[in-house]
Amino acid sequence: MRIEHRYDIAIVGGGLAGLSLAIQCAEAGHQVALFEREQYPFHRVCGEYISLESRGFLERLGLDLQQWQLPAIGELHLSGVHGKAYTTKLPLGGFGISRYLIDHALYEIALRKGVHVFTQTRVQDIQFRQNRFIIQADQGLRATAFIAAGAFGKRSNLDVKWKRTFTQQQAGKLNNYIGIKYHIRYPQPEHLIALHNFGNGYCGISRIEDGKCCLCYLTTAANLQQHHNSIPEMEREVLYRNPHLEKIFTEADFLYEQPLAISQISFAKKSAVENHVLMVGDAAGMITPLCGNGMSMALHAAKLAFEQIHALLRQQITRQEMEQYYQRNWQQHFHSRMMMGRTLQRFLGRESRADMLVGLMRYLPLVAKGIIRATHGKPF
Repeated sequence: MRIEHRYDIAIVGGGLAGLSLAIQCAEAGHQVALFEREQYPFHRVCGEYISLESRGFLERLGLDLQQWQLPAIGELHLSGVHGKAYTTKLPLGGFGISRYLIDHALYEIALRKGVHVFTQTRVQDIQFRQNRFIIQADQGLRATAFIAAGAFGKRSNLDVKWKRTFTQQQAGKLNNYIGIKYHIRYPQPEHLIALHNFGNGYCGISRIEDGKCCLCYLTTAANLQQHHNSIPEMEREVLYRNPHLEKIFTEADFLYEQPLAISQISFAKKSAVENHVLMVGDAAGMITPLCGNGMSMALHAAKLAFEQIHALLRQQITRQEMEQYYQRNWQQHFHSRMMMGRTLQRFLGRESRADMLVGLMRYLPLVAKGIIRATHGKPF
């Protein structure tokens, strides 16, 4: 199969960042191609909590969030490795929604707006030649575009092919993590998102649509390897030491036959522009899940990218300016949040440090509020 049509913009990756960027570009009258290796609808490993900073933006994209009667989440419950806990209000708050639901809804909006979506299509390479991009995908599929955006998530074949810096780093404190996710039925209070620490990891639980809960945890690849690469064994031997997690795992009704899993997660620094490709979402930098705002950051980055893409396509700025302005704006909005996330990552999942953080937040509530505010943005 061969595509001869010339697009204004090609987007690789159809998650929140890629879909929201595609919708904005299509609404502005640009010709858009989006490539996604899966077929909608499908599940993704994700904490599935979106802070309210994103709600207005999602509604402007065309989502009717009211129709789903989504749980409003306004409090955080944090526990140490052995169960000592602290609860506080979230200054902004958020809501729970599964990626299965929201991604599919955005996909349908993108189709209605005229985005050419190629599902079950893995992009093998993006090359910049003579001021245009050549996109090469499976089965000989080929497209050209004036602008390209990478929204391909935590780690992809393109990251490795391009030898991006974070793929070349040795396993350390900020990379080589794994993520595990379940959907469960459990009497989790609707207003509460909980974050429970365990040895070398932490697990979040919060309500999503239809009375279900998202149960998602992050740990090191070494933790799994030490338990014979058995997820159930690791959960019994490590996660159950936190009484809150033991109660959840032994009493919940698990809705998957097997959990979703993703490996080689890295929180190391990434570039917001690579080979002239604008990076959005986790492709530009992944915030630690404990901050609960990866989804909002992906959406906000897509808005920032669109503003510069639209200006270039209207010949208001040059390509070099587009790249510079996008990198500057990305740093302005997300750098401090990423730094706070990396700092907290060094506390949580480690017994003494996690307990110290819980104690600090319990006895110094102003410090707790400051930490939470530092990981959240403002409505955009």
